Amino acid sequence: MADLYNKKTDAGTRTEALADAETVAETGAEAFAEAVRRPTLVVVVGPTGSGKTDLAVELARRLGAPIVSTDSRQVYRGMAIGTAQPSLRQLIAVRHHFVADREPTDRFSCGDFEREALQLLERLFADCSHVVAVGGSGLYVDALCGGLDDMPDADPALRDSLNDKLRREGLGPLLESLHQLDPQYYERVDRQNPARVVRALEVCMQTGRPFSSFRGGESGTEGGGGNGTVTRERKMPLKPRPFDIVKIGTDIPRPELYARIDRRVDGMMEAGLEVEARALRHLSHLPALQTVGYRELFDYFDEADALGVEAAGGSEFRKRGSELREQEQEQEQEQEQEQEQEQEQEQEQEQEQEQEQEQEQEQE
Repeated sequence: MADLYNKKTDAGTRTEALADAETVAETGAEAFAEAVRRPTLVVVVGPTGSGKTDLAVELARRLGAPIVSTDSRQVYRGMAIGTAQPSLRQLIAVRHHFVADREPTDRFSCGDFEREALQLLERLFADCSHVVAVGGSGLYVDALCGGLDDMPDADPALRDSLNDKLRREGLGPLLESLHQLDPQYYERVDRQNPARVVRALEVCMQTGRPFSSFRGGESGTEGGGGNGTVTRERKMPLKPRPFDIVKIGTDIPRPELYARIDRRVDGMMEAGLEVEARALRHLSHLPALQTVGYRELFDYFDEADALGVEAAGGSEFRKRGSELREQEQEQEQEQEQEQEQEQEQEQEQEQEQEQEQEQEQEQE
């Protein structure tokens, strides 16, 4: 059943939901349409493989709304399988924006997305009372709902230099540099996301200031979807929006989610992910291709070339994918234990403070 509740915030009343996709699609759309008066952005969030796209399409169909993708990779052409772009049937059923509308060679930042998406929403809300947003990039959701921190403009030459170092030496040396220049952000950043690490280093080296000093209005740890980190949450929107925001989260038990992701990877391989990756291999140095799935296949191709053998194909890659999944599960368990220990320490400190306060009151 859907667990719906209202929460009052500085940005107004927002309805948030944690529910399974089918229940929300059946009951949520009618409730939202009746309850909301202002133009409303319905944002569907959740982990990879949890059914966000199916839910978003069904909600959009019931609301008569278009869909805005908040996925940083689905925006590119030629990457339909690896980025799990909506199917042809879904694209026909509901009008989509920011899906396969530019080339992998095009530079497209989160700031570009925020600017273009807000301009698009202004046009869409002139004709529609609701727009549905869905995608796997939490930073894009943050940008759309609350705005980005004011950051220095990108330095293309410096970024190219850092990306070149990434290709030659891997992510490890960049993470070491980030730890030295900005230990605070190092603890927060998704360390499996090369784009975020490169951007943080670029700002540090360009300005001489820690990247974290430019970031405000947030707490928590960044998450990249499946590496065990906790998604960061803003304390309040940085920039007010002229529309209401309804957030719906898909919540699936972890064992079921992992099983769905395994089936999804198998389906991608059967649909031709290996062929798609080979066609994109000459672009593997581009930020658009620094993406889970493609990176592992590119590495696999490189290893096969180095050994002078032909890549074994789907079955061998799926085996390696299962090994990576086991490693991720172990990392998640370790991080959960660390978080539990931190929470216990915080609770102990709070209890000690309460006891001290009680003793002071008794003495008075």
